[in-house]
Amino acid sequence: MAHNAFGLSHIGQISVPVHDLDRAVTFYRDTLSMPHLFTVPSIAFFDCSGIRLMLSIPERSEFDHPSSIIYFKVNDIAAVHQTLSTRGVQFEDTPHIVAQMDSYDLWMAFFRDSEHNYLGIMSEVPHG
Repeated sequence: MAHNAFGLSHIGQISVPVHDLDRAVTFYRDTLSMPHLFTVPSIAFFDCSGIRLMLSIPERSEFDHPSSIIYFKVNDIAAVHQTLSTRGVQFEDTPHIVAQMDSYDLWMAFFRDSEHNYLGIMSEVPHG
Protein backbone atom coordinates (compact mmCIF):
# COMPACT_ATOMS: atom_id res chain seq x y z
CA MET A 1 0.00 0.00 0.00
CA ALA A 2 1.46 3.37 -1.01
CA HIS A 3 1.98 5.92 1.72
CA ASN A 4 0.19 9.21 1.09
CA ALA A 5 2.68 12.06 1.51
CA PHE A 6 -0.07 14.59 2.17
CA GLY A 7 0.01 16.37 5.51
CA LEU A 8 -1.13 19.70 6.89
CA SER A 9 1.70 21.61 8.53
CA HIS A 10 1.58 25.33 7.76
CA ILE A 11 -0.83 27.55 9.69
CA GLY A 12 -2.03 30.47 7.58
CA GLN A 13 -4.55 32.06 9.93
CA ILE A 14 -5.94 31.72 13.43
CA SER A 15 -9.34 33.13 14.32
CA VAL A 16 -10.19 34.46 17.77
CA PRO A 17 -13.82 35.32 18.60
CA VAL A 18 -14.44 38.78 20.08
CA HIS A 19 -17.52 40.70 21.18
CA ASP A 20 -16.14 44.25 21.06
CA LEU A 21 -13.95 44.55 17.96
CA ASP A 22 -12.69 48.08 18.73
CA ARG A 23 -11.65 47.08 22.26
CA ALA A 24 -9.97 43.91 20.96
CA VAL A 25 -8.09 45.79 18.20
CA THR A 26 -6.83 48.29 20.77
CA PHE A 27 -5.63 45.45 23.04
CA TYR A 28 -3.81 43.47 20.33
CA ARG A 29 -2.43 46.54 18.49
CA ASP A 30 -1.56 48.83 21.40
CA THR A 31 -1.10 46.58 24.44
CA LEU A 32 0.50 43.57 22.74
CA SER A 33 2.12 45.71 19.97
CA MET A 34 1.07 43.35 17.16
CA PRO A 35 1.28 44.71 13.61
CA HIS A 36 -2.28 45.57 12.54
CA LEU A 37 -2.86 44.68 8.89
CA PHE A 38 -6.42 45.93 8.26
CA THR A 39 -9.97 46.02 9.58
CA VAL A 40 -13.19 45.41 7.66
CA PRO A 41 -16.68 45.33 9.18
CA SER A 42 -16.67 42.87 12.12
CA ILE A 43 -13.16 41.49 11.37
CA ALA A 44 -9.59 42.70 12.05
CA PHE A 45 -6.32 41.12 10.94
CA PHE A 46 -2.86 41.15 12.53
CA ASP A 47 0.48 39.76 11.38
CA CYS A 48 2.20 37.22 13.64
CA SER A 49 5.41 36.62 11.69
CA GLY A 50 3.56 35.48 8.59
CA ILE A 51 0.56 33.88 10.31
CA ARG A 52 -2.56 36.03 10.25
CA LEU A 53 -4.47 36.47 13.48
CA MET A 54 -8.11 37.23 12.72
CA LEU A 55 -10.29 38.83 15.38
CA SER A 56 -13.94 38.39 14.44
CA ILE A 57 -17.36 38.92 15.89
CA PRO A 58 -19.02 35.48 15.71
CA GLU A 59 -21.46 35.20 12.79
CA ARG A 60 -23.34 32.28 14.34
CA SER A 61 -23.81 30.99 17.88
CA GLU A 62 -21.65 27.91 17.30
CA PHE A 63 -18.65 30.23 16.74
CA ASP A 64 -19.29 32.19 19.97
CA HIS A 65 -16.98 30.43 22.43
CA PRO A 66 -13.58 31.02 24.03
CA SER A 67 -10.72 30.54 21.60
CA SER A 68 -8.06 27.86 21.75
CA ILE A 69 -4.97 28.91 23.67
CA ILE A 70 -2.49 30.74 21.45
CA TYR A 71 1.11 30.51 22.67
CA PHE A 72 3.37 33.37 21.59
CA LYS A 73 7.04 32.38 21.48
CA VAL A 74 9.33 35.01 23.01
CA ASN A 75 13.08 35.18 23.65
CA ASP A 76 13.06 36.78 27.11
CA ILE A 77 9.93 35.73 28.98
CA ALA A 78 10.74 37.78 32.08
CA ALA A 79 11.14 40.99 30.04
CA VAL A 80 7.94 40.35 28.05
CA HIS A 81 6.03 39.55 31.25
CA GLN A 82 7.26 42.82 32.80
CA THR A 83 6.46 44.90 29.70
CA LEU A 84 2.95 43.51 29.33
CA SER A 85 2.30 43.86 33.06
CA THR A 86 3.20 47.56 32.91
CA ARG A 87 0.70 47.88 30.03
CA GLY A 88 -2.06 46.57 32.26
CA VAL A 89 -2.11 42.91 31.22
CA GLN A 90 -3.34 40.78 34.12
CA PHE A 91 -1.38 37.52 34.21
CA GLU A 92 -2.89 34.36 35.66
CA ASP A 93 0.57 33.37 36.91
CA THR A 94 4.23 34.39 36.76
CA PRO A 95 6.67 32.85 34.26
CA HIS A 96 7.54 29.34 35.39
CA ILE A 97 9.25 26.20 34.11
CA VAL A 98 6.82 23.65 32.70
CA ALA A 99 9.38 21.19 31.32
CA GLN A 100 13.11 20.58 31.62
CA MET A 101 14.40 19.33 28.29
CA ASP A 102 17.90 18.09 27.40
CA SER A 103 19.21 21.43 26.13
CA TYR A 104 16.65 23.98 27.41
CA ASP A 105 13.94 24.70 29.97
CA LEU A 106 10.46 25.49 28.67
CA TRP A 107 8.98 28.49 30.47
CA MET A 108 5.37 29.72 30.22
CA ALA A 109 3.01 32.31 31.66
CA PHE A 110 -0.67 32.88 30.91
CA PHE A 111 -2.98 35.89 30.62
CA ARG A 112 -6.33 36.86 29.15
CA ASP A 113 -7.07 39.31 26.37
CA SER A 114 -9.67 42.07 26.47
CA GLU A 115 -12.35 39.52 25.47
CA HIS A 116 -11.34 37.05 28.21
CA ASN A 117 -9.65 34.58 25.81
CA TYR A 118 -6.74 32.69 27.38
CA LEU A 119 -3.28 33.40 25.85
CA GLY A 120 0.21 32.27 26.73
CA ILE A 121 3.80 33.36 26.32
CA MET A 122 6.49 30.70 26.08
CA SER A 123 10.28 30.71 26.00
CA GLU A 124 12.85 28.00 25.43
CA VAL A 125 15.70 29.00 27.75
CA PRO A 126 18.98 27.21 26.95
CA HIS A 127 20.83 25.50 29.78
CA GLY A 128 24.07 26.95 30.93
